[in-house]
Parts: sequence; structure tokens; C-alpha cells
Amino acid sequence: MNLVERAKNILLAPAKEWEVIKKEQLSTADMFLKYAVILAAIPAIAGFIGQSLIGRSVWGVHFNVPIGNGLFWAILMYVLGLAGLYLLAFVIDVLAPSFGAKKDMNASLKVAIFSYTAAWIAGIFNLIPALSVLAILGSLYSLFLLYLGLKIVKEPPADKLIGYFVVALIVMVVVYFVIGLIVSSIALGGIASVGGFRAY
Repeated sequence: MNLVERAKNILLAPAKEWEVIKKEQLSTADMFLKYAVILAAIPAIAGFIGQSLIGRSVWGVHFNVPIGNGLFWAILMYVLGLAGLYLLAFVIDVLAPSFGAKKDMNASLKVAIFSYTAAWIAGIFNLIPALSVLAILGSLYSLFLLYLGLKIVKEPPADKLIGYFVVALIVMVVVYFVIGLIVSSIALGGIASVGGFRAY
């Protein structure tokens, strides 16, 4: 599996690439070590650089998250994000029989991991805090990739696909919202109130 080719193909020709992914013999280690751990670093590193090294301006006042806090945030976000990815795959697999799909953890991991490609790559916008809102576009495209992945790789009956997607989507949103809250409260909690931000 070539990371660059896979990322390019899943973004530009997703339906065709999901068919390729469906037939590939990929281990959990292959998917995580040769793909997820690399691409998941993009938003974490970009977020650290954007928040701690570049900073943001609000009403003419420039703020930077202290480097230690920013680095801790990036590491936690990265590690818990990968754990959340596995949790999403687990839920997709557990739900499969309820929606007429086959239980297959390997296939569920494929759907969870490769559908996140757009969100990870769009994480580059976190380099410039003012543009970080554009990362949402990547997340929205990842939802489309999730839908296609469920349809092609997990193969639920057509009348159950939407329900399967909606439940997986809800789980996905809840998992990453909770991760975001945990990471922010642990790594960044109380910074503003104690003057931990550098302003100039």
C-alpha cells in the first residue's frame, strides 16, 4: 500500500478506491503503522505550530498557547485520536449485524481508517489559526467517505445503509467531541484564567 497513492485515490476517486480497499489483504498493523499514524500526525503537528508558535489574534491582541501546553495537547490529541479510530471501527463492527452487514473487524477498520483521510489532510489548515475553520471541509468530506466505505466495504442492504451511516456518524461525533473536551481540559485547562497565554 502506497500512502500517497492511497490518499490521492480515496480523495479523488473514492468509489473506485473503496472497491480496491475492499479486496486488499491489509492487517491492522498495515493500516495503522503505514497509514493512520502518519496522516493523523498532520492535524496534531499543525495545531501545535499554529497555536503555540504562530498564535492567533483576537481584536488586535495576539495570543500563543505556551509551548509545553501546546505540545501536551498535540500528543494527547494524536494518541487519543488513534484510540478513538479503533473505537469507531469496533462500534461499526458491533453494529453490523443490526443493519444486515457482516461482522468483520478488519473491514470495519478499513472503513474507519481510510474514511478519515480527508479530515487528516485538511488538518494542515491548523497551521494558520485563522484558517483552521477550513478543516471542517475535510471533516465533511470524511463523512461522505464514511458513507461510501460502509456501502461498499460493509455491504449492508440498501434500505439499512442510511440508518447504519447515521448511527456510525453519531458515534463518530460523540467520540471525537469527548476526546476534544478531555484533551483541551487536561492540556489547556485554566490557561487563560491564570494568564498562561502569552499576549503581545
